[in-house]
Amino acid sequence: MHWLPADTWDFPPVTHAPADAPLAVGGDLHPQRLLRAYRLGIFPWYNEPPILWWSPDPRMVVAPQAVRINRSLARSLRRASWTLSFDRAFAEVIRACAAPRRNAQGTWLSAEMIAAYEELHRLGFAHSVECWQDTKLIGGLYGIALGGAFFGESMFSLATDASKIAFVRLAAVLARWNFSLIDCQVSSAHMASLGAVALPRETFLARLRDALAAPPRPGPWRDITGLQ
Repeated sequence: MHWLPADTWDFPPVTHAPADAPLAVGGDLHPQRLLRAYRLGIFPWYNEPPILWWSPDPRMVVAPQAVRINRSLARSLRRASWTLSFDRAFAEVIRACAAPRRNAQGTWLSAEMIAAYEELHRLGFAHSVECWQDTKLIGGLYGIALGGAFFGESMFSLATDASKIAFVRLAAVLARWNFSLIDCQVSSAHMASLGAVALPRETFLARLRDALAAPPRPGPWRDITGLQ
C-alpha cells in the first residue's frame, strides 16, 4: 500500500489500486488534495486515522438522464408536499449524514471529514440538496461537483423516500445542466434501485475524463428553480 507524502498532492496511478482495498494511505484532507483525488477517480473513506484513499473496481455510477423512478417512488413524488432546496443547509445535511444509523456502528464522517467538506462547500465545489417538511429537514444528500461530474458522498432520510426524492431532483437539475455522470462509488441495492450500474474501473475512468472536460458549475446553487 502506498503512503502519501505530506508535501505533495500526488497519488499513485489508479490502475495500481486493488479492486477492494485502498490505493493509498495517509496525507491530509487539504482542499487541493481532495479535488485532485476526485479528478483522478479517488475518494477518502475511513473510520479513524490514517486516511484511506480508494478507487474500487467496479465503480457504481448513473447518468443523470438515466435515473430510474419505480412505481412506489413515483407515487411518493406525486403525493409528497415537501419542499426542496440546494445549498441552504449544507452543515445540517452533512451532520445528519454523520448521525448513527440503525444496524451500523459508528460513522465514517469524522469531525475532520466534516470540516474538510464544509471548506469545499465554502469554495463552491461541495453541494447539498435538502428536503423539508415545513421547516424540518427530513432528508438530503451532499457531494462534489467538478466539470460535468457529480460525486455523491452520502445521504440521509428521516421520512420514507425523502433522500430518494432529493436524489431524483438533483439528477433532474444535473441533466438540465448537461452533467453526464453521477459517481455512486461502491455498489449498493439502494442506488441500484435508482438506476445505478457497476462499471469496470477502466470504463469509469474514461467516462470521468469526458465529464471533467465539461465547463464547471461553481456554487453556491441556492437559486435553482423548478425543483417541485
